[in-house]
Amino acid sequence: MAKITEYQKDLIEALKNPEEAAAYLNAALEEGDKEIFLLALRNVAEANGGMAAVAEKAHLNRESLYRTLSRKGNPEIRTLFNLLHGVGLRLNITPEQATV
Repeated sequence: MAKITEYQKDLIEALKNPEEAAAYLNAALEEGDKEIFLLALRNVAEANGGMAAVAEKAHLNRESLYRTLSRKGNPEIRTLFNLLHGVGLRLNITPEQATV
């Protein structure tokens, strides 16, 4: 059990770096599983001071943010934008393949 705790602690520390957080969220998004992505968002929020701090920065209600990022959460696009802004990130769309 200690290894899981140590891993989580190390992960949260690494996610304080915006580039690490962005890569982590992109990897979670590529999995195509909403629960994995929401877990990744929760971890990034934890790395940025926790839900209360992120909710305040994102101008969101803390309880609503908890519900949004729960396993059954279904964030609206505006909430996702606000949350990402609150942790210093933004959503960016890129083409799957380079055009010639």
